[in-house]
Amino acid sequence: MWQIWIILAGIFFVIEMITVGFLVFWFGIGALIAMIVSFFTSNIAIQTAVFVISSTILLFFTRPFVNKFSKKEDEIKTNAYSIIGKRGIVIKEINPVSGEGQVKIGSEVWSAKSKEDKKIEQGLEVEVLEIDGVKAIVK
Repeated sequence: MWQIWIILAGIFFVIEMITVGFLVFWFGIGALIAMIVSFFTSNIAIQTAVFVISSTILLFFTRPFVNKFSKKEDEIKTNAYSIIGKRGIVIKEINPVSGEGQVKIGSEVWSAKSKEDKKIEQGLEVEVLEIDGVKAIVK
């Protein structure tokens, strides 16, 4: 019976290499533990119970520990969301009544509106707080 457990462990490890999460690895370790138990008993129910229990314990107790120490990539802001937090210059007065206004952020010109619905004069520096459709919400 140990051959079946080693094959299952191999399958779990191959699936782990294909997937991006760190989940199936613990089932492979559980299968290896069940393989070791199969050397001491031929009862399939005991081997399966050891596999299920050990995989569950490993999954719930060691996965959070490993996730805490694994390197997590910071989310990279792209496209329109890359300007959030940046500063720009008002090149056309932002008027909440008429809904007009433009800011220049870097080399790009964006339609803009004020977060507080206040008029912002041309030439003032503003900060982009969020994006609403195609308009930059500034303060």
